[in-house]
Amino acid sequence: MAIAISPQRTRIGWIGTGVMGRSMCGHLLAAGYKVTLFTRTKSKADELLKKGATWAASPRDVAAASDIVISIVGYPKDVREVMLGEIGALAGSKSGNILVDMTTSEPSLAVEIAQRAAERGVMSIDAPVSGGDVGARNATLSIMIGGDANTVTALEPIWKTMGSKFVYQGEAGAGQHTKMVNQVLIATTMIGVCEALLYGYKAGLDLEKVLESVASGAAGSWSLSNYGPRIMAGNFEPGFFVEHFIKDMGIALAEARRMKIALPGLALAEQLYQAVAAQGFAKKGTHSLMLALAHISGLEWGAPKKS
Repeated sequence: MAIAISPQRTRIGWIGTGVMGRSMCGHLLAAGYKVTLFTRTKSKADELLKKGATWAASPRDVAAASDIVISIVGYPKDVREVMLGEIGALAGSKSGNILVDMTTSEPSLAVEIAQRAAERGVMSIDAPVSGGDVGARNATLSIMIGGDANTVTALEPIWKTMGSKFVYQGEAGAGQHTKMVNQVLIATTMIGVCEALLYGYKAGLDLEKVLESVASGAAGSWSLSNYGPRIMAGNFEPGFFVEHFIKDMGIALAEARRMKIALPGLALAEQLYQAVAAQGFAKKGTHSLMLALAHISGLEWGAPKKS
């Protein structure tokens, strides 16, 4: 694919300015890219508009003003709407444009978008990310990429602006499948992190000292080092929403059934997170699993007000 991407010549379209999307788009603006954006709640884009982004009335209008359109929204139904809908990005794209969806979504939908885009001479890439709000703010996201290999290579300046790790996984849908691997790993790891800290708390230990001992050893993990201090402080504000994580686990479980494999650990995690949501914490961070586990044990864990 003959394309040279640079802030001077490449127009970026952006769809979605949530917890992560706002920071990711901000990095592109800071790098000098001209950005046209759309999000359902315009006020959530105010900060980016003040930094120089241009507002568009629909995803179709975003695409009409852009060479590359990037979306990061909530659910597969939102991806379908902003990409394939009547006023979606594909409807406003012309031959040679590139669509990049960075939402964690269904692998089959990524394949469908790629097929329908190809009919119009448009490339489509699925590129979900891991790293949460911290990774988005610090431009240290891990990006898992599926789609045409040459297009993925051409997009390297974009990947480098938002992440510290970007790996091509294969054809359309491969990025989403890789993100499902990531979510399966996180789901059961979060159970371990929360159960371990709950144990230490009930045993009367100084959790800061406990973390100092275990975080750098064989039991250490990104989740423990990054979410452990938040849990200990009773700070359950979202780096990644519980309700979105439930969505991701649902996708992974559906794919597991389709592939006829058993993932009992993931099924348990999904049920525990359903309990978190039922307790009113669907819009808190994934580490608020601690609140459900503490509740089961009849303990209070400095619970924040419910959303």
